[in-house]
Amino acid sequence: MTSAIDFYFDFASPYGYFASTCIDDIASRNGRGVAWHPILLDIVYKVNGTGAPVQHPIKTEYLKNDVARTARFHGIDYKRPTHFPIPTQAAERAVLWVQDHRGGDLSAEFAKSIFRALYVDDVNIGDPAELVRLGEALGIDGAALDIGMHSPAAKDHLKAEIDLAMARGVFGSPFVIVDGEPFWGFDRFAQVEACLKHGRI
Repeated sequence: MTSAIDFYFDFASPYGYFASTCIDDIASRNGRGVAWHPILLDIVYKVNGTGAPVQHPIKTEYLKNDVARTARFHGIDYKRPTHFPIPTQAAERAVLWVQDHRGGDLSAEFAKSIFRALYVDDVNIGDPAELVRLGEALGIDGAALDIGMHSPAAKDHLKAEIDLAMARGVFGSPFVIVDGEPFWGFDRFAQVEACLKHGRI
């Protein structure tokens, strides 16, 4: 039995959004599943002593253009969000709560809907009420989700995900691990698929 692709992401990453639009299709074409792992890049950056790109004006200006250009190049719907940068811990805990209580397939669909809400519909996903609304649209109990995303269990699960990610060498979003082989960045997804097809490249 082949192992699932590990997909690490933060909703704060537009490249993570781009990856979310195709990771399941890439996996399916190659007979794999995907394990979706939300993480908080702010914590990863602090532990590693690296700063977020938005802390560097020269990178910020470049990324504004590159993100829009990448979306156009790949034909991905994208609108630069007005709510940005944005706290994502509630969204990530919400996804993990759904994963724990409703399963991985629904939590992945929920994650995709959160990404799309931020990067296409310009929804403030830092607002828990918006997360509840997105969850309810997928048939998730809104009241339970609201309680669950703020629960100690969800907070502990997110911390565990971040700790495990860093132990595995994850330092950005998107970050994919295929059979122990790490790939950082949406621009590495052609290599991800080649690795799935042919083994280590």
